[in-house]
Amino acid sequence: MSVGPGMIEVMTTSIVEEVVLRTAEKHGVPAAVAQELLVSSRPCLHLVPFQSLTLAQQEAARPVARTGGVPSLPEGVNWPDGCEPLTLTVDCAAIPRDVLDIRLPSDGSLLFFTEIEYEPESSVVLHVPAGVRTTERAATYELDGELGQIRVYQPDVLYSVPGLTVAPDWRDAQATSAFLDGDADRDDVLDDFEDALRDAAAGGASHGVSVQLGGFSSPWQSAPDEGDLVLLAQIHGQSIDYNVYTQTLIVGTRKDIAEGVYEALQFEQQV
Repeated sequence: MSVGPGMIEVMTTSIVEEVVLRTAEKHGVPAAVAQELLVSSRPCLHLVPFQSLTLAQQEAARPVARTGGVPSLPEGVNWPDGCEPLTLTVDCAAIPRDVLDIRLPSDGSLLFFTEIEYEPESSVVLHVPAGVRTTERAATYELDGELGQIRVYQPDVLYSVPGLTVAPDWRDAQATSAFLDGDADRDDVLDDFEDALRDAAAGGASHGVSVQLGGFSSPWQSAPDEGDLVLLAQIHGQSIDYNVYTQTLIVGTRKDIAEGVYEALQFEQQV
């Protein structure tokens, strides 16, 4: 997807700094605290349905991903072992360039096979390069002569909006810690500051329940993106099926993600 110029501009370094400092001033947050947040921030992309975009964003929007459906796979490539549902397909050529700080393929599609309703037995990410001849696969499998049905989630088109995430421990930094020590209500001030920044980065789009590519995770339990591991994708169950209250976090090293070693990825489902 090639999003509108204003949407990508929000995520350039100079514009991000300007927005952070302006928002900090508005919320009574010292510039030194705002700078510590900047140092601890990482960009991301939120993948949201059309109705979650602002009217201005809708005018420039082009699809970047699809939930559910059935996969189109090259000859000789079968539905992955375990027959987990196809949860998400991302059009790599449609991802805005130079927005994320992780490297994804420049073309083709990334297919995410994972169960979101129950703990998956196996999960797979496949890259199908552009130009490769593919065939749509039926959502069935054969086991001991019996035909089984693979779960197919409702297809829905998703669009990208930029986002800003911060490290969970950013408030431990020196200036921020001193600011918090000055008043018991300042945790709430920083909460409001962070919320305003997330809204500004997304240009007003709604992204509370969405798919997220890159950035820091926002886990319900322990964060899996620690040490050498970074977030590839975070998939809220409700972004795929509104009745599913889980989130799936997919992490790997920067090197493995950049080189497409997707078999080394780690999947964690949280409820």
